[in-house]
Amino acid sequence: MNKSAIYQHRRNRLALQIRESTGGGIAIISTAPEYMRNRDSDFPYRHDSDFFYLTGFDEPDATLVLIVSKNTHESHLFCRPRDPDREIWDGIRLGPERAAKTLGIDFAHSNLDLDRQLTLALSDQKALYIRLAENAETDRQVRHWINQVRKNSRSGINPPSEFHDIEAIVHEMRLFKDMHEIDIMRRAAKISAQAHARAMRACKPGMREHHLEAELLHEFRNSGAQSVAYNSIVAAGANSCILHYRASSAELRSGDLCLIDAGCELDGYASDITRTFPVNGRFSPPQRALYDITLASQEAAIAQTCPGNTFIQPHEAAVRVLTQGLLDEKLLSLKDLGSLENAIETEAYRRFYMHRTSHWLGMDVHDVGSYREQSIAIPAKDKQWRILQAGMVLTIEPGLYIRPADDIPKEFWNIGIRIEDDAVINESGCELISRDAPVKADDIEELMRL
Repeated sequence: MNKSAIYQHRRNRLALQIRESTGGGIAIISTAPEYMRNRDSDFPYRHDSDFFYLTGFDEPDATLVLIVSKNTHESHLFCRPRDPDREIWDGIRLGPERAAKTLGIDFAHSNLDLDRQLTLALSDQKALYIRLAENAETDRQVRHWINQVRKNSRSGINPPSEFHDIEAIVHEMRLFKDMHEIDIMRRAAKISAQAHARAMRACKPGMREHHLEAELLHEFRNSGAQSVAYNSIVAAGANSCILHYRASSAELRSGDLCLIDAGCELDGYASDITRTFPVNGRFSPPQRALYDITLASQEAAIAQTCPGNTFIQPHEAAVRVLTQGLLDEKLLSLKDLGSLENAIETEAYRRFYMHRTSHWLGMDVHDVGSYREQSIAIPAKDKQWRILQAGMVLTIEPGLYIRPADDIPKEFWNIGIRIEDDAVINESGCELISRDAPVKADDIEELMRL
């Protein structure tokens, strides 16, 4: 299946769900705008994920309109017209003349004609599928189109009377990855794993965090990735206990750990890997003890990451191992807590482990999709955790973060450890697509000796 056929198939699935839900209607999804960074300089452009999922088109100022009737549907793309003067400065545009054939869209138009065409398309449509309450500009635009249709009410023409959230449908579709998506994600994870290994090999005491960030970025781009999937975390020493720390000029000191949470974006899909390693290439006994606990907790979570289990079961398995490890190392007091079960029930572990073990992964690093089973009849707070199914992709990332405190032995201070891998749910369990980056403590030390 060629690329345009993949996106066409997704639009067909979306049209089918609209037809089954309301008998037909019109769906509108626009891509992301460009944002100015500062004077005469824009942020690097990144398309909207939902729009790209349905079109494969990565230019700004574009809108997809899907018109669904009882028996058929039409796809319309509105995009920037060709402009030789602007193309000298900003690059070649696809333009509506070539968009239909290139992207497999039924009809392509200049985005300058969007208002007029949408007013016509919305006339006498029963249902409108849009992003509800997305932002003020989108709301203003939709109100404008509706009001334009209302001006023709004396002629018997009416605007849509039903409004539906298009994201509810598209995000459920995106939760389940097809083989095309999984193949891209495997390649993205491989590139990111190579980057983590490169950073480990390059690490030497006296370097700065941003030096390792540069190693990551070099490997990402040199291997063909278009961007980072998120701002890279390179955190040494005490900084490793800050969950969303950004790489700075802090020195990598012998005896400290370095935590790197980094992944590339390849062809619109994210990878997300975390590794923690000793700056001097050797774990100290306290570091090794907590590292092995964290790795054991990840392995327990991996064993629970399989079809039929719920999304929360890997987290619960990780928490049990982490909490037992904290009790074994006397970082939690069994005398005060009474039992492992009570330590878990009272969430005593949250002092050292304050985030969940997993999140969905896909076009966005924290990807879309409900974490609870979908049922209109059940209140949100009572909905069961999502049942894991083949085609879902999620991270598995337990951690321990030990900050200085009077009741914590000093040898454990400023030890921050997180181990994160990307898992594709398959029929028998899960496939870890990021394990090209060493994860066992012995393997990390061996790599850093080379």
